[in-house]
Amino acid sequence: MTTQTITNTAEQLIAKLKNKTAIVGVVGLGYVGLPLAVEKAKAGYQVIGFDVQQEKVRKVNRGENYIGDVVAADLEELVQSDQLKATADYSFIGDVDALAICVPTPLDVYKQPNMEYVQNSAKAIAKHMTKGTLVVLESTTYPGTTEELIKPILEESGLVCGQDFFLAYSPERVDPGNKDFNTKNTPKVVGGMTDACTQVAATMYRSVLEGDVHEVSSPAVAEMEKLLENTFRNINIALANEMAILCNKMGIDVWEVIDAAATKPYGFMAFYPGPGLGGHCIPIDPWYLTWKAREYNYHTKLIETAGEINDSMPEFVIQRCMEILNEQGKALKDANVVVLGVAYKKDIDDYRESPVLPILEKMTQAGARWTVADPHVQEFKLKGKLYQTARLTEELLEQADLTVIATNHSLFDYEMIMKKSQAIFDTRNTYRNKEQSKYLKL
Repeated sequence: MTTQTITNTAEQLIAKLKNKTAIVGVVGLGYVGLPLAVEKAKAGYQVIGFDVQQEKVRKVNRGENYIGDVVAADLEELVQSDQLKATADYSFIGDVDALAICVPTPLDVYKQPNMEYVQNSAKAIAKHMTKGTLVVLESTTYPGTTEELIKPILEESGLVCGQDFFLAYSPERVDPGNKDFNTKNTPKVVGGMTDACTQVAATMYRSVLEGDVHEVSSPAVAEMEKLLENTFRNINIALANEMAILCNKMGIDVWEVIDAAATKPYGFMAFYPGPGLGGHCIPIDPWYLTWKAREYNYHTKLIETAGEINDSMPEFVIQRCMEILNEQGKALKDANVVVLGVAYKKDIDDYRESPVLPILEKMTQAGARWTVADPHVQEFKLKGKLYQTARLTEELLEQADLTVIATNHSLFDYEMIMKKSQAIFDTRNTYRNKEQSKYLKL
């Protein structure tokens, strides 16, 4: 194929992206995929969402929202106007000009990447995609995934990357519950397999997003920068957590220490301790890098140590619960404990990798009786068993030996919690301006 033909193929797709005649697809309609699909449809593209879960497909096609960062009215309007539809039939990929892969990349029990969802998505795309298609991987992963895993699978179609189709990596940047930054206005990083791949992918994102689109030299750079973002947070939170443990032993208020350090206008960024890390990114992503580093005979000592510290925080929470109950002449065994929040973060409904889950598990092992109240989560699974959350009432608090603030949702009535609880363990520094003897901090 000649250079002129390659250029024409890219230019034709760029033209379709710019005039919004391109049909775009999103594979995976979860926390990343559905908000992206909605933004693409709002930008004027005809959008097809793909997902193997029939229930998600049915909800989207009914205009029913299930993701907190999506405005329900926007989704309903886009579906009713036929701007957005969902399907589990991957043969419709043949109708699509540009695709984003937004599927999970979890870890297995050995903290190694499970690439099954990405591989299956790439295989489905390779089976049906046509010449001139753009494919962008957004799922967080280890450096080399796009080139070493995705590209060979897609080329099984008989099409050649950079000539017949365009391939790039652009990491998702989703911060659930963030009121200031969302899919629309968060800057985007894009790295393609070739210059043409980068140009085509960047064109698509610039036509949809308000945030800056930053082009890098390769997918590997984009993959690595995403891991750097989250590893940075992981390590700094681990430092804050270790400081909390040490300050507790020394009788020093770690929150006051951090507030004092934060007065320095340079050289310091405040991170805060908590009961552990949660969500699909911060506690998981650094392990992709640790796993990949072994291929180069390198041991990521700092990253692994940070992971061990953060993973140990639920055990520290249990230890503190025991100490607080002991001061009342009670044991954790047979104690009634009300746990406020199971979501991993304030004011969201996502409890993936929530540190509250291992805390509940350890409470069960210790013989405690616990009840979870969370206004954003109606039910959750722990060790394969489904639990219902309770409504927070005065009676619930009065009957508890200990109230643990695990997630500081804004909807909780903290004055009532203060008045009606026998003892409070505040892992989130909710009562930072209160001088009360009945609550204890992390």
